[in-house]
Amino acid sequence: MNTRRKALSALAALASLALTPAARAHTGARLRIVTAHLPPLVLEHGGDRPGALFELVQELCRRLQLAPATEFVPWPRALFLAGASQATAIFPLTRQPDREARFRWLAPLYDENYVFLAPRQGRFDLRHPEAMTTRRITLIRGAAQGAVLRELGYRRLVEANSIEEVHRFLLGGMADAAFGERNIIKTSLRTRGAENDFSISAPVHSTTAWLAGSLDFGDDEVRQFGAAMAAMKADGTARRILSRYGLE
Repeated sequence: MNTRRKALSALAALASLALTPAARAHTGARLRIVTAHLPPLVLEHGGDRPGALFELVQELCRRLQLAPATEFVPWPRALFLAGASQATAIFPLTRQPDREARFRWLAPLYDENYVFLAPRQGRFDLRHPEAMTTRRITLIRGAAQGAVLRELGYRRLVEANSIEEVHRFLLGGMADAAFGERNIIKTSLRTRGAENDFSISAPVHSTTAWLAGSLDFGDDEVRQFGAAMAAMKADGTARRILSRYGLE
């Protein structure tokens, strides 16, 4: 047996631990997942293309023999529910110091790249965003990007409840630029036919989006989710799902 086959066998054995009755008793019947509409990562009415991360989480749960109910809510509400409820998971959630002890971190899903978006004829210089710290930046309320912006020295943050509202703030002159995940921003522009009206900066920050859970997830469950995701990466399933949406 070659090295790759040994690794796959070991991961499959670890993932099988998630099928234990004890784990299913905790999460199987009453597990719910909360998320928000964030194309191309998560689509509320996507049909057979529900979003790259939605498909990853769906396959992950299938391997763990779980059939959770998924709820689409505004992102601030999703954060509240996952932090205040039991047997509740949330994605895509970025790890940051003030969140570390509020959630159990179940599985890494996707590498995020944060960029600025600004009107082509606007006042925000995308080539030198470090010189634009006094400009007004809009972003989704409750998103981890707020902490990133504050670390970079931006203080005039205009929070929005949805991607649609972010665009309204830009078009209405209430913000000079937006800040968010690169592929979400590109998809939003394509959907609106607005690629020629806006420009995007080079990535200014990279991180990882996770499936996270409420604090009542036990250590065994955390290990089981992690092992199942590792198996999905090792056997190529995760890469194939991301590739369906043009992601890597």
